[in-house]
Amino acid sequence: MTMVEINFDGIVGPSHNYAGLSLGNLAATKNAGETSFPRAAALQGLAKMQANRALGLAQGYLLPLPRPNGKLLDALAVDDSADPALTRAAWSASSMWTANAATVSPAPDTADGKCHLTPANLITMLHRGQEWQDTAAQLRVAFGDQDHFTVHDAVPASFGDEGAANHMRFCSDHDAAGVEVFVYGRTGGDFPARQHEQASRAVARLNRLDPARTVFIEQNPDAIAAGAFHNDVVAVANERVLFTHAQAFADQQGAYEAIRAKFPELEVVEVPADAVSMAEAISTYLFNAQLLTLPDGVMALVVPSECQESAAVWSWLETMLASNGPIRKVIPVDVRQSMANGGGPACLRLRVVASPATIDARFMLSDANADIIGNIVSQHWPEAIEPGQVGDKDLANRIIAARHALLTALGLPELS
Repeated sequence: MTMVEINFDGIVGPSHNYAGLSLGNLAATKNAGETSFPRAAALQGLAKMQANRALGLAQGYLLPLPRPNGKLLDALAVDDSADPALTRAAWSASSMWTANAATVSPAPDTADGKCHLTPANLITMLHRGQEWQDTAAQLRVAFGDQDHFTVHDAVPASFGDEGAANHMRFCSDHDAAGVEVFVYGRTGGDFPARQHEQASRAVARLNRLDPARTVFIEQNPDAIAAGAFHNDVVAVANERVLFTHAQAFADQQGAYEAIRAKFPELEVVEVPADAVSMAEAISTYLFNAQLLTLPDGVMALVVPSECQESAAVWSWLETMLASNGPIRKVIPVDVRQSMANGGGPACLRLRVVASPATIDARFMLSDANADIIGNIVSQHWPEAIEPGQVGDKDLANRIIAARHALLTALGLPELS
């Protein structure tokens, strides 16, 4: 069966709010306490999915996780005397950022010829660490064909793993054997380094990768301190191309050499710091973009519309296009509700190389289920959530009912 890269975007959940729970995520902390617009956020995400599908790309989606998370509230005995941050964590809709859902190693890369998915444990943040069991349950439905997929449990140790946001893959074609690159951080800075080297190595072993085709690279601690809490805030890869800021890695040239030693075809598109500063790269999420190969072979970069609003970033992108390099098209998209919580186009998607025929069809976007999703969101998702509403019982019931309506409409009762 022909394998292609499929982007699975997380549908923004009805509890989407700005609680500022993510230390080191400058956008999230800056916008803490602002009014959120869950309906607009979900429709923006759906529009991005439909736009990618209109380009001729296979497109999937993952469903919001159960929120508010009653199991977490019960386990922590949360009541009126508890720290309000615990309630806010249980209401988080952060599973929308499916780049943190798992690390995916396609069948051509693995020892047993199956696609392996290891859910991220996300233990550095409570609002994210609660996710992996429900994520794993959903992945086992979507990728339930055990002849083609293996879904593991998360890494059980105390090493933080934040999934595909810190993972890149290089290959001649998506269905060819690739070289997988894991980017980790070191502790000790102003902000937590969320991806631990030992977690990365454990995931590589779980996914049955060949050490001869696996690379481990340290992220630049200065980038983490500047707000690049995941590698995908400063670098993104597709096939032979690495699109990266010049200050992404602790040893920039050493990183290129380590990848080239195992993947000589590497093409680097490096953005100089004097053209786009690290601060500008983070505020616009230039690198938190989808780098895609279109059906005609053209490589395109899907960027947040904020990139158009930055003179430095847009000027550099225009210069890049004029240079006739490997990236030939730039496509801006509006994901402003996600951006305000620190998630650009790359955060919203998990890349899976597989044959669409092997995936549960209920998770593949079509005209019909795009209409279903749009209609349910428009009818049931809250239009706005004020910060003081987080924890409100009536709103909680509305959110639970909204998610249930979506699962029912899409025929996914096993995720209820």
